Amino acid sequence: MLIIGFSPNTSRLLPRLFCRLPRHCAPILRITENKYIMLQFVRHGHIARISLSARQISLLQRYGWTFIQVKHCSFCKLPPHIQNIYSCVSLCKYLLNIRNPFIQTPRALYKKLKRLTAL
Repeated sequence: MLIIGFSPNTSRLLPRLFCRLPRHCAPILRITENKYIMLQFVRHGHIARISLSARQISLLQRYGWTFIQVKHCSFCKLPPHIQNIYSCVSLCKYLLNIRNPFIQTPRALYKKLKRLTAL
């Protein structure tokens, strides 16, 4: 199962200036019942893997993160060509197999996933 987390905060300057809320997104892979791995986009060509527990995810939720569970996704592992990933949104789009070029901000991705999960 894949979970996409959306955050109102970011450490980058451009999303603070140009993006409405949410300003950041990160895919979270469920490994076991209480163990998750968050794939955090750091910079072009570098993705950090952060280990999380269920308690830490509930703490993120208290700090304003919103989570959307995607049940029907066709991902297998991390992309072999990390050079093609240039933002947190492109990482999520790759894992969800979304090829829409108009989805460039976390807000657009959030709206798209809300529409897909409502069906």
